[in-house]
Amino acid sequence: MYLGVVKGTVVAERKVEGLRGAKLLLVEPVDDLGRATGPHQVAVDTVQAGVGDRVYLVGSREAALALEPWFVPVDAAIVGIVDDVNNSERAASGAGPERGGGTR
Repeated sequence: MYLGVVKGTVVAERKVEGLRGAKLLLVEPVDDLGRATGPHQVAVDTVQAGVGDRVYLVGSREAALALEPWFVPVDAAIVGIVDDVNNSERAASGAGPERGGGTR
């Protein structure tokens, strides 16, 4: 499981049968402080996330299991919308969020 920020939507005219009606979103993986950790990726949305939302995703086999029917060919699935991130190790070291307050 990993964090990401939704940056946009992806439109596909044709999809595999198991993805019909599923929303595809462009997601930038981030760390707990919101810093980018890798290239953008396309993820199937299972929780009705929107652009700008911080989300958590699963990849590989777990992503394929997040949809009905199971084993739809996807590499990433959004399975939650993050309200807040609290990293007690960073707070103890004084390396809290750079944006102040929460990390959303």
